Amino acid sequence: MGTWNSRGLRGSFLEEQINYTIDRYRAHRMALIQKIPTPITPVDFDKETRRITLAYFDHRSTVDYVGAVQGVPVCFDAKECAELTFPLANVHEHQVEFMRDFEAQGGVAFLLIYFSPVQIYYYMTFREMMRFIERMRQGGRKSFRFEELSPGYFLREKDSLIPILEGISADLQEREEEDDED
Repeated sequence: MGTWNSRGLRGSFLEEQINYTIDRYRAHRMALIQKIPTPITPVDFDKETRRITLAYFDHRSTVDYVGAVQGVPVCFDAKECAELTFPLANVHEHQVEFMRDFEAQGGVAFLLIYFSPVQIYYYMTFREMMRFIERMRQGGRKSFRFEELSPGYFLREKDSLIPILEGISADLQEREEEDDED
């Protein structure tokens, strides 16, 4: 069980952008994606501001968002990265297990990473994430660099929206091409 504190606000810009995007997708009936709240038990409150100042996580959360895009189940976790190197320690084993199980059920799991130094979003397929994790498990780097990423999955904000659906579409197309090769 972990302790909640203001570090949880590190991704608030990213979360606001994602929430705006998924609200617009829902309004246009393009997707239904919901933020999964992290369950906490409050321990201490600031009586003046009526805000929680100390809390404990009730249990490990899975991923940040779950939903459906035109009949395709999707889940993803959002990560904000202040450097151009992403530490794999930011992806927890229970998240990897959930995403693996989700994909085994026919869903699409991915990471949405915002690289703040270059203001670019990256859609990381579950397959790509697992390649980096397997490399780490085999004794390789415990991180990956921005320049190692697949150019086809960089997403640039359009009309204040993160084009998440473009990433999902590219992911599904890549899966289809891989299936055709088999």
